[in-house]
Parts: sequence; structure tokens; C-alpha cells
Amino acid sequence: MILRPDLTVAAIVERDGRFLLVEERVSNRLVFNQPAGHVEKGEQFIDAAVRETLEETAWTFHPEALVGIYFWEQPGQPRSFLRAAFCGRVSGHDPARRLDRGIERAVWLTREQIVARSARLRSPMVLSCIDDFLEGARYPLDVIRHVLKDASKLSTADLRTHPFDHPALTRVI
Repeated sequence: MILRPDLTVAAIVERDGRFLLVEERVSNRLVFNQPAGHVEKGEQFIDAAVRETLEETAWTFHPEALVGIYFWEQPGQPRSFLRAAFCGRVSGHDPARRLDRGIERAVWLTREQIVARSARLRSPMVLSCIDDFLEGARYPLDVIRHVLKDASKLSTADLRTHPFDHPALTRVI
């Protein structure tokens, strides 16, 4: 079977010991996730992280480093995800901004509060990203800035319909 993961990004934001998460409705279930989402056609990973954070939390995200790249296969489903997680800070909250469809609210939780809600995490990547961040995992943004050599020719939909040997991804894997 050929691997065709969805390309996604996530923002890891910590402030005063609390992490920015979203509570979102997925398949009639309320779950917690980092501000995260799919990389759109023609979009760089870093730009996707900034966009998703704004759309889901109404905060402007300023990426500072890559925390890691994560792979997860959804149990019982033919879906998998390749996630680039960035850490950084936020500014300019706009409480009047309408959040993305499915997003109930943005919340700030400690790691302990997140662990207490483990059964409601959207995926194991949520806590893995936080733990890697807390352990000091940081890579320069240049590591991933130009992963998509010709971003106009690759999107998540392309990955689902083409083999996982795209030259733009060989630097990531």
C-alpha cells in the first residue's frame, strides 16, 4: 500500500506555563488540538501555521522554530497525517474575529490539564508536540522554509492521488 498522508501544520504556543489549544467538534465529538490544519496548495508550511492559528484562535502567530515532524496513522481509518509543528509566540488577539467552522473556542491549559483530558485529545500528536517542546526540541525555521520547491504543484489532495515519492518531500522524510 502506498502511503499518502495529509500534510498538516500545528502551532505550539506556551505562555506562563499554559499552552494555546482549540476545542473543536470532530465527528460529533469535542476534542482538543493545537491550532492546526492542512497545508493548502501553493502554501509554505510556515505560512500555513500562521494562517491556521489566526483562523482557529484569532491570535497572530509568530513562528520561531520547528519543534518536529510527526507521523500518525488514524486507527481504524485509511488516513494518516504528516505534521510539521512550530513553536512561537502570539500577539494581536481579536476577540471579535469569527473562528473556523467546528472550532468552539481557544483555551490556555497547563500540561497537567492537557494530560487530564487525554481521552479528548484529537490525536497523540498533541501531547507529543508539547512534550518535545518542553524537552527543548528546536530546529531553525530554514530547515523547512523551502521544503516545497515548487509549492504550486503540490497539495494534500495531490498526495492522496500520487505516490509518496514526490521530490519536494524527500528533504522532510
